[in-house]
Amino acid sequence: MLQAFFNGLSGLFAFSKGLDNVSNNVSNMNTPGFRGSDTFYRSVSGQNGQGLGAEVAGTEVRTKAGDPKQTGNATDLAINGGGYFVLRDGSGENFYTRSGQFQINADGYLVDTVTQKRVAGLTAGGALVDININDQNTLPPKPTTRIEMVGTLARTGPTDPSYQISSVQVYDAKGDTHAVSLKFAQQSTPADSWLVTVSDSAGTVLGTGTIAFGLDGSPASGSNTLSFNLVAGQSITLDFGTPGSFNLAYQVASASSHTLQAKVSDGSALAGLSTIGFDEKGVLKLTYSNGEKRDGQQVALANFTDNTALVVGEDSLYRAPATLRASYGRPAEGPFGRIQGGYVELSNVDLSQEFGDILIIQRGYQASSRVMTVSNEMLEQLYNGTRGG
Repeated sequence: MLQAFFNGLSGLFAFSKGLDNVSNNVSNMNTPGFRGSDTFYRSVSGQNGQGLGAEVAGTEVRTKAGDPKQTGNATDLAINGGGYFVLRDGSGENFYTRSGQFQINADGYLVDTVTQKRVAGLTAGGALVDININDQNTLPPKPTTRIEMVGTLARTGPTDPSYQISSVQVYDAKGDTHAVSLKFAQQSTPADSWLVTVSDSAGTVLGTGTIAFGLDGSPASGSNTLSFNLVAGQSITLDFGTPGSFNLAYQVASASSHTLQAKVSDGSALAGLSTIGFDEKGVLKLTYSNGEKRDGQQVALANFTDNTALVVGEDSLYRAPATLRASYGRPAEGPFGRIQGGYVELSNVDLSQEFGDILIIQRGYQASSRVMTVSNEMLEQLYNGTRGG
C-alpha cells in the first residue's frame, strides 16, 4: 500500500511537468519561430521488476514548420523548407532560430529584432560573416562618357534645315549636372554631312565636328562619332551608331521634320539607398535613388543531422550541444529551403492538439490522485484495526 501511495505521487509529479510543457506551448502559440515540444514519460522499476511509478523522460522539439505570415517589412525573412538562421553576438557561440524578424540597426548590421544579435551571411568561400550594408548606403557619382543619338535627320523638307537639341543633362565626376545643347547644320561638302556644335548653358562652345551618312542613310565609317570636353579631363562621345546599320541615327532624303534625340547612356549623381529586400536565395537586393540595382551579401542557413537534439533557449533561439555539429549552406541549395522576404514563420503549436493533451494529463492526474486517496484510506483502516480495544 505504501508503494501504491508513492506510485500515485510520482504520477502527480510527472503529469504536473507535462502540464508545464503544454502551458509553455500554448503561451507561445503567437511567438514567431517558436516550435512546440512534446513530453515523454517512462516507467521506473526497482528490483525484481517491481514498479516504482513514472517520471518524465524528457521533451522533444516538434520540427514541423509553422505557417508563413506576411509582414510588409522587407527585412523579415521566413524559410520555406529546411534550415535555421544563424545569429552571432561576438562571443564565439552561434545561435540558431526560425524566427526571421530582422532589421537594419544604426550601425548597418542586419540584426534580430528581439535579441539584437547579428544575422550571419556566407562569403564566396563559405565563411560566416555578419551582414552589413554600411559601405552600400550610397553609390559614388559617375561622369557621363557617352550620348547615343537616336532618330533621323532630314536632308530636305523641314522649314529650318538646321536642327538643335537643347538641355541635354550630363554629369561630371563630382556628380554635378550640366546642360549642353547640340546644333546640327547641313554641309554641302562633303555630301550628306552635318556640322555639329556642342555648347554649354552659357553658350560657350565645348566642341565641334562633322558627322556624315552613306548613300543608304546609315552613319558613314569614320564619321559616326564625335567627342567634346565637358570639363578638363572629361571627354563625352556622341555616338550616331554602327556604320552601315540603322541601330541609332540615320539620314532620310526628305521629311517634314527632324526626329533626332539625345539619349544619355551613363553618368549619375551621388545616389542614396532607396529600398532593400531579399530574393529566394537569400541574396540582399539593393535599389538606389538613380534606379541602379546592386546585389549585397547572402544569408547563411544551418542544418543538423538531428534537429530534435537542439537545446531550446529563450527568444526562440536554439543552441547546438557539443555532440551536434552544424553544417552551413546557402538558401535553395541542397537541404536548405528558399527564403520568403517580407514574411515571418509563425509558431507551429496546434491548439487542438494541446487541448487534447490537457484532457489526457487531467485524467491521469485525477487517477493518480485517486490512487493516493484510496491508499491513504486503506492505511488508515489498517491503522484503526490494529489499535487495542
